[in-house]
Amino acid sequence: MLNRRSKNPVTPPQRGMFTVDTRSLGRQPGATREEARTVPAPDSLHAGLSGIPAGAGVEVAVRLEAVTEGVLATGTVAAPVTGECARCLDPLASSVEASFQELYRYAARPAEDDEDSPVLDGSLLDLEQVVRDALVLALPLSPLCSDDCPGLCAQCGVRLAETGPGHRHDDGVHPGWEALRHYDGFDRQDDQTGRRASAGDRQEG
Repeated sequence: MLNRRSKNPVTPPQRGMFTVDTRSLGRQPGATREEARTVPAPDSLHAGLSGIPAGAGVEVAVRLEAVTEGVLATGTVAAPVTGECARCLDPLASSVEASFQELYRYAARPAEDDEDSPVLDGSLLDLEQVVRDALVLALPLSPLCSDDCPGLCAQCGVRLAETGPGHRHDDGVHPGWEALRHYDGFDRQDDQTGRRASAGDRQEG
């Protein structure tokens, strides 16, 4: 009796949240397909005072088109943004939208080629890096809670939006240094008294 060798099952490629299967395009130039999905935001999407919370819903809409060299991915991405106002440092929440386009090649180019285009993993296309780059570049470095935010008082740090236009420091002294100013006045007065006393002693001598 012949022993039959059992064949090990082929493990399919790992598919992440940003991975898209392009088999339906069939490598036929001109074939297209559209797909939309919401995926959790990856970590470390920050720029300046704003960022996208890890795990927040990222809306991705992509159009895949088969071309001679590979698959051209063109799409848009939108995500919620949190951060601090660059003027008053109050927390803020908004959203960001960005567009992207990337060519995923069927095979890697020769080593001497300067182009660094991503390569398809079989029929799978991973959008994570291109989505990450598009979102980070679209994040505001210095977000504002409002375009007319007056910011903070340079002397006492209070929010000028709460105090109103009449807020000011006439003498230009920070309130925290007020006591020291009085001590300095006493020192000068004592010093001047001492100088007058010394001058009087010299005259009598």
